[in-house]
Amino acid sequence: MGQVADAIVAEIDQLGIRDKHPGLAQLAIQLGESVDAPGNVTGQANAARELRAVMEDLRKLAPPSEDMDRVDELAQRREDGLVRARRA
Repeated sequence: MGQVADAIVAEIDQLGIRDKHPGLAQLAIQLGESVDAPGNVTGQANAARELRAVMEDLRKLAPPSEDMDRVDELAQRREDGLVRARRA
């Protein structure tokens, strides 16, 4: 596989959607291989455009991330009673 296809496989694995949407995941991988293939520049551009659309769909279908971001951390602290409002 090439760089694009490898990156697509890594993102699909990170999203955890290969088993839930195997057809769409395989389509994304094949489009990534088409983008990596030397030769027809027009074909590569078309594959890249389609790959972008397929990956957007896969990202929407992915379950929410279990990693906490800053907003999640603040919400957790508030639930634990660690954040209090200040008086003006």
